[in-house]
Amino acid sequence: MESKHIKWVYLTALSLVWGSSFILIKKGLVGLNPLQLGSLRIIFASVFLLLIGFKSLPKIPASKWKYIALTSLFGTFLPAYLFAIAQTEIDSSISSILNSLTPLNTLVLGALLFRLQFKRNQIFGILIGLAGSILLVLNGAANHPEQNHYYAILVLIASICYALNVNLIKRHLHDLSPVSITTGNFTVLFIPAFLVLFFSGFFDVAQEVQVQKSVLFIIILGVVGTGIANILFFKLIQMSSPVFATSVTYLIPVVAFGWGLLDNEALTPIQFFGAFIILIGVYLSAKK
Repeated sequence: MESKHIKWVYLTALSLVWGSSFILIKKGLVGLNPLQLGSLRIIFASVFLLLIGFKSLPKIPASKWKYIALTSLFGTFLPAYLFAIAQTEIDSSISSILNSLTPLNTLVLGALLFRLQFKRNQIFGILIGLAGSILLVLNGAANHPEQNHYYAILVLIASICYALNVNLIKRHLHDLSPVSITTGNFTVLFIPAFLVLFFSGFFDVAQEVQVQKSVLFIIILGVVGTGIANILFFKLIQMSSPVFATSVTYLIPVVAFGWGLLDNEALTPIQFFGAFIILIGVYLSAKK
């Protein structure tokens, strides 16, 4: 299969996996606090990746480890906690929508800091997708006035972190395998995440039934939604452009809304219309 077709397969798979991550975070927060959830997510992903990818670590040149550390910080460590904290006050669907600002941030940071080139249709696609996202956010805020939407700022910060991460990978780690990058990231993060978990009080409540139920959701989130998904994402970055790779965040809300329906979250016709606009934005941002 040609790379131009394979990249769409990767994009679809990632949208399904990451679109499901927000409902897993929601379920995990029932028995865990945000620091515990973020730490466990990283730890489970780290253990999984070290089991399957530890042989790839020697392939990382010494000069690349500083970029591995930077991408682990911006691509995983900070967002894992920011999303968990944000979803204590805003809906998982709103969180997934705000995450769709990542391609816009990727384009802006790529042009300003990394001198990456972009085409006019990518700008149009991002703006159209952004318009759809704004429509969804405004409609969600109108339907849930009781929520503290200032916590949405945390998701915006996370999207900037993701944008930095993507540009760093494309610029400095393009010659490494996705498995090496991902395993290296989580090797760096394991000890910091464990320290946060230790001081979060998790081991004092680990025997509680509700906590154990929530941990099961985070195991899925860590292994599939973080470990496997990052390998696919880094591969997608290498075979396409940073803007196309991050356009997965336009499809994520569509999947998240589907899970919302199953979890008794009401969707309005305006939200469905916004999702359609987002799909148009994805197509335009990827079109050559």
